[in-house]
Amino acid sequence: MARIISLFKHNIMSYALVTGAAKGIGRAIAAELAAKKYSLLLADIDGPGVREVAGTLSKQYGIDAQYLQTDLSQPGAADQLKLWTGGYHQLLNVVVNNAGYGLNGRFEELSLSSQLNIIDLNIKTQVAVSHAFIPILRSFPQSYLLNVGSTTAFQSVPYLNVYAATKAFVLSFTRSLRHELRQSPISVSCLIPGSTDTDFVNRAGMGAGTLRIASRFNMTPESVGKTAVQGLFAGKAEIIPGFTNRLNAFLPKFFPKAFVEKIAAGIYRPRPEEPLLKPVTGHV
Repeated sequence: MARIISLFKHNIMSYALVTGAAKGIGRAIAAELAAKKYSLLLADIDGPGVREVAGTLSKQYGIDAQYLQTDLSQPGAADQLKLWTGGYHQLLNVVVNNAGYGLNGRFEELSLSSQLNIIDLNIKTQVAVSHAFIPILRSFPQSYLLNVGSTTAFQSVPYLNVYAATKAFVLSFTRSLRHELRQSPISVSCLIPGSTDTDFVNRAGMGAGTLRIASRFNMTPESVGKTAVQGLFAGKAEIIPGFTNRLNAFLPKFFPKAFVEKIAAGIYRPRPEEPLLKPVTGHV
C-alpha cells in the first residue's frame, strides 16, 4: 500500500504489463505506452534485454519500469506473473500478451518438443495470462487487453504451419473473448501484424531467400507499435497495421485455399541452396 501511495504522489497513475518486451513489437508497444506516461511491468525470457528496455524507457519518459526475466512457456508462468505484479494490481489497467515465436521448416524435420513449445507459449500462456488478469482489469472503469496475433491467422502457411495455426487460435479466441466481455469495462483487441523488421525471422530460422521476400514488405516495429496502441485505445477488435497487411488479410478469402497455400509455400519453403539459419527459440 505504501508503494501505491508513493506512486500516486508522483503522479504515476496507470501501469501496463507487456510480455515479450525485450525487443521488436513488444519493445515498441512498451515505448508507445511509456510515451503516454504509462508505467511499465515488462517480462521476457531475455533478462539483459528486458532490463535494458526498462532502464531506457524509465529514463527517457520519466516513468517507473519494472522487469521480470521468465520463460513464459513453462507451466505456472501466468501465476508467477500475477504474483510478481501483485503490488501493482490497483494501478494495472493495460495487459499486452505479446510473447510468442515460430519456427520455419518442414514439420517432420523440426523437433516435436520445439513445436509443442510454440503451442505452449503462443496459445497456453496467452490463455492463462488472459484468465489471470481479467479479474484485475474488471476493477477499473476502463481497461484494455491486447493479444498479439499475425496475418498468418487468415490462411494456412506451409513450412510455418504450427505458428500460423497458433495465431489462428489467437484471433478466434480474442474475438470470442471480446464478445463475452462486451458489457464489461474491458476492451479486448487483437493486433495482427504482418512482416515486421524484428528478430522473429532469425529466431524462426528462416533462410536467405525468405528473408529477401519478407524485407520487401517489412514494417518497422515502431510503426507497428504506434498503430497497436492507437487501435487499442480506440477499442478496435482487430488492429492490422499497414495497407499491404490489410490487403493480405482481406484477399485470401476470395481465392481457392489450395492456391493461397501454394503462394505461401513458395515464400516459406526451405531452399537447399540456402540453408536455414540455426533456429533460436525465444520470445518476440
